[in-house]
Amino acid sequence: MRHHVLNMGEAQGQGYVGQALGCADILATLYTDVMNYRGDDPEWTERDRFLLSAGHYAIGFYSALAEAGVIPIEELDTYGSDDSRLPMSGMSTYTPGMEISGGSLGHGLTVAVGMALGLRMQGNDAKVINFLSDGELDEGSTWEAAMGASHHQLGRLIAIVDINALQADGPTAGVLRTEPVADKWTACGWFVQRIDGNDIDALIAAFDAATAAAEAVAAPSVILCDTTVGCGVPLLEQREKAHFMRIEAHEWQICRDQLTVGYLEGQDQ
Repeated sequence: MRHHVLNMGEAQGQGYVGQALGCADILATLYTDVMNYRGDDPEWTERDRFLLSAGHYAIGFYSALAEAGVIPIEELDTYGSDDSRLPMSGMSTYTPGMEISGGSLGHGLTVAVGMALGLRMQGNDAKVINFLSDGELDEGSTWEAAMGASHHQLGRLIAIVDINALQADGPTAGVLRTEPVADKWTACGWFVQRIDGNDIDALIAAFDAATAAAEAVAAPSVILCDTTVGCGVPLLEQREKAHFMRIEAHEWQICRDQLTVGYLEGQDQ
């Protein structure tokens, strides 16, 4: 998936590559170990719903959809081009498997609450999983939705917050301090976990715990994932301005080489 991200990013020479690399482990875990879906039938009624609230993460989500068999891998080559089904910001009208059009930050969780309520009324036990950026916690609508989900005991709702500590205007702590963020979610009545979002074993355990909590207390769950921007590519992990990255032409192959070396070293361990 990370190689897909680099290949798509090279076509544009820039983009939200750092976030996509950072959240790749989360998306891989969802589509491999957590979600109930059919790659050949993205509109299957019983599917778990994944809502990409942070629409600018679309480049990472496309790599997951391709590996999940929802879109052809070769279609990734059309990313961001005219008439492509893979625009730079996620749009549900274009892309199979894209449940909502994201990008107006703070809307995703409100949609997820309504969707979870609707599914429950229909007697559908599908999970609703909403992916948020930490910058979306600046939005008041996010916290209104959090209170509503708890009030309605939406145990089939799971929120994932990518805490990479970076926003468009600078470090999150300097834009609007949200810590202690776990306490805020707890105060809203959610089952809260905070983990290393680049640790596959920790992610699997967290999703298992969220499912168990839903069955025990019917509370919505949030998994706060601390991630590294550009994870797996040291060159990009060290970039100071990493929200929307400009990557020089000669650097893309360096990124691929670093990614491959790191993966092989991890396999050896």
